[in-house]
Amino acid sequence: MNILDKIIAYKKQEVAQLKTEIEVSTLIKSPGFKRTPISLKKELLDPKGSGIIAEYKRQSPSKGVINDKATIQEVTEGYLKAGVSAQSILTDTKFFGGTLLDLVQAREINNTKPILRKDFIVDGFQIVEAKAIGADVILLIAACLTKTELKQFGNLAEDLGLDVLYEVHNQQELDKIELDNKIIGINNRNLKTFEVDLEHSIELAAQIPDSCIKVSESGINDPRTIIALRKYGFNGFLIGENFMKTENPGFYCGEFIKQL
Repeated sequence: MNILDKIIAYKKQEVAQLKTEIEVSTLIKSPGFKRTPISLKKELLDPKGSGIIAEYKRQSPSKGVINDKATIQEVTEGYLKAGVSAQSILTDTKFFGGTLLDLVQAREINNTKPILRKDFIVDGFQIVEAKAIGADVILLIAACLTKTELKQFGNLAEDLGLDVLYEVHNQQELDKIELDNKIIGINNRNLKTFEVDLEHSIELAAQIPDSCIKVSESGINDPRTIIALRKYGFNGFLIGENFMKTENPGFYCGEFIKQL
C-alpha cells in the first residue's frame, strides 16, 4: 500500500465517523454557509495578480515537520501583505498536521482572497463542511476518485458556489475529467511516491484546452520557474513548502513575488 492509499483508507474511516457525529443540516445552518465565496477563477485571471496560491502546511508524509512554529494568523497576514492571489490551507490532521480551525481562523483574517480547503475529499459531506467553515475552493484529486465521483463532487461544489481545483498528475487522470472551463492543477509530485518532476506541468499543459485555467503545483522554489511556466499558459502556482520552511513564510513569499 503506497502513501496515497493509506491516506485515503484512513480518510474514509475518519469521514464515516464524522457523519455519525454531525448532521449535514447542522453544517447548512452555520453562519459560514451563508457567505458568498470569493472566485479563484477571477483572481487567477486577473492580469495584475501574482498567480501565487500560497499554502499553510505544518508537515507532510514525505518531509515530516516543515514548520510547527509559524501561526496561522501571522502566515495569513503575511501572505495577504505579500500579494498572493489565493491561500491554501491543509485541513488533514493525521498526515499533514492541519485542522479545520486553521481555515476558520484564516477566514476571520482574510476576507479579500479565496481560500482553498486542501484535503482528501472522498465524500460529499466534506464539500458541505468546506463551505460551512468558510472555504471558497475545494480540491478534487483525480488519483483517488473515479470519473463519476469527480463529476458528482464537482457538481455539488458548484451548486454550493465553490470553485474546484481538479488535481492531476498524468494523462490517465486528466482523461477522467470533462475538460471545459475547469481549473486544472497539475501536481508535479507523484502522490504515490512523493517524487517531484516539474516537466510534468509542461508535458500535460499541451493536453489541456484554453477554456481551462492551468495551475502548477509542488516543487516550485524559483521565480524564474514561474516566468517559464507562464509561457506554457499557466495562470496559477501553488507553493507551500518553499515558504513554510522559512522562519517567516509571509516575508519570504513577499520577496518571491517581488521577483516576478
